[in-house]
Amino acid sequence: MADATDPAERLNALLADRDETLATAESLTGGLVGSRVTDAPGASAYFDRGFVTYTYDAKRELLGVSRESLDAHGAVSDPVVREMAAGARDRASADWAVATTGIAGPTGGTDEKPVGLVYFGVAHAAPWGTEESFVRTERAVIDGDRDAVKRGAAETALDALVRAIEDVADPGE
Repeated sequence: MADATDPAERLNALLADRDETLATAESLTGGLVGSRVTDAPGASAYFDRGFVTYTYDAKRELLGVSRESLDAHGAVSDPVVREMAAGARDRASADWAVATTGIAGPTGGTDEKPVGLVYFGVAHAAPWGTEESFVRTERAVIDGDRDAVKRGAAETALDALVRAIEDVADPGE
């Protein structure tokens, strides 16, 4: 039985028997989200690919993040994580995508964007013609050193993904 508290196990329970796929787009987490997804046996049934896009150029080239969003808002922003999630979903032709961008530290923070600031994006591709596809974003500030911020961001991203999948699976709840 899946561990009800572990987001990777919860994700596995939700997607293992469904004909849906998942892609990840990661900046500050550097592949940790994809690694956590594959910690659950059976992830190969739904995990398609991961994009690790640490630089502006990687975000633009691999995910289609616009130069305008990067220039106006910076990589650590709601508009950029929204484009990262949608780009991963669309480039992988996946049903689901989750994206992370943030400031892991110990340097790089400002008063406006402190160390530990993380944005998460979840994109869903609903069936064509339903107009129910979406991208949701969340913002959090995670305390701790670089490792704690990265690991906390990966767990929070998976939790956001699981909540979105549960919302689609059980829209009335």
